[in-house]
This record gives sequence, structure tokens and C-alpha cells, in this order.
Amino acid sequence: MQVSVTEAATKLNELMEAAINGEEVILFNGDRPTIKFTPIASVKPRPKFGSEKGLVWMSNDFDQPLEEMKEYME
Repeated sequence: MQVSVTEAATKLNELMEAAINGEEVILFNGDRPTIKFTPIASVKPRPKFGSEKGLVWMSNDFDQPLEEMKEYME
């Protein structure tokens, strides 16, 4: 959507709603594109240290050689 700055002054709410819904809104000052409306991306919360504790485990023999690989280790 391309709108002049003077037209945007009367339709600001409508233009904001269009941008929020994913439509590209560009304001023109004369024949030059001047402003582009884009919604601010929502901020994703950062995971907290230790929040996955207990979800991953390793067996006690994790670092022991595999039976299939013994012939290559000699």
C-alpha cells in the first residue's frame, strides 16, 4: 500500500492496522518514499539457565568403547 503523507494523517489508524496485519505500508512525500510501517516483532523470552535440567541423560557406560569397534582398537 502506498499513501501520501497528507492522506496518511487522516488514515493513520487504518494504516497501522494494515501494517500490523502484515501489509507493507509506505508513505510518500511528494514522489519519494519516506516512511515504511512495519510491526515490531514480538520478543521471545530467553531460556533460563538450568530450565532443561533432567530432560537429557547419558548412560553410565556412555564413554566405553562399542563392542563393534573393538577389532579396530587393537
